[in-house]
Amino acid sequence: MSVSATFTNPVCNESAGGAVIHMGDPFVLCHSGLYYLYGTTDHYEGFRYYTSPDLVHWTQRGWVWRTSPYAWADGYFWAPEVCAYRGRFYLTYSGRLRNSNPTRLLLAIAVADTPAGPFHDVRAPWFDLGYNAIDSHLFIDNDLTPYLYFSRNGERAGYSYGIIYGARLTGDLTSLETEPKPILQASQMWEHADWAHNRCNEGPSVIRHNGVYYMTYSGNSTFAAHYGIGYASARHPLGKWTKSRANPIASTNLEIGVSSPGHNSIVASPDGSELFCVYHTHADPVKPSGDRVVNIDRLKFDAHGRLRLVGPTRAPQPMPSGV
Repeated sequence: MSVSATFTNPVCNESAGGAVIHMGDPFVLCHSGLYYLYGTTDHYEGFRYYTSPDLVHWTQRGWVWRTSPYAWADGYFWAPEVCAYRGRFYLTYSGRLRNSNPTRLLLAIAVADTPAGPFHDVRAPWFDLGYNAIDSHLFIDNDLTPYLYFSRNGERAGYSYGIIYGARLTGDLTSLETEPKPILQASQMWEHADWAHNRCNEGPSVIRHNGVYYMTYSGNSTFAAHYGIGYASARHPLGKWTKSRANPIASTNLEIGVSSPGHNSIVASPDGSELFCVYHTHADPVKPSGDRVVNIDRLKFDAHGRLRLVGPTRAPQPMPSGV
């Protein structure tokens, strides 16, 4: 591995000669000083994962969860995330219910003893509320209360929609303790980019900072040039969430070759002093598609508690602190 004082987006797969990592919906977990990267990689087969000591130099490690002919779903394996909870690791993901017509997209939860898996389904599907659910995110509060956020996804009146819901989970994570309630839906002007065809909020990710809860999310269509990242804040995980007037905090910038930054996760630097946003962009900024690559950039809070992304970037950036 080469030693450098800087990195440049998109980040690379060192085990493939420095090629960029092609992945959608990237999620990073840090455990025992090692970073684990999961995402949408093989949507008919399962999820591969990568590891890194520094958030920049990644090595592919193989399958963390893989389907079988007897699995509950037959594809559309999207947006895996892994959460450490009470000494074990829980992977959540979405899939298409086998033989469903029309297509039903539901969530599942799997468990393993290490972040490397292999993960085995605990509840698959997790629950069925009569509508499509994707982009699950587990948030464990300071008192160990578990919360689930996800996007209700569908079509109506000729347009696609995504509404972010939230609920409290039972202590064993297997069931909903409260009825999911709508948290966010497309409402700001930047989310009206293609209002006739797409009205999506999706990809929630939640952190707590100075007693305030912050949710980053993505708006518009991931396959188009209007996709971007916004955030909202609340005083309680299921309270009233208010979108920032500064949204979006990340959007397309074709002058530097960035198209549709979105579906992010948040993780700390190796020494814990910095926050990083891990997100995808289109592999070809001129031809938006489902082919996406992984990026990292700094997230900061200003003196007023407002969240800011230092990016998106394509120029060399200082390595994460503590490397």
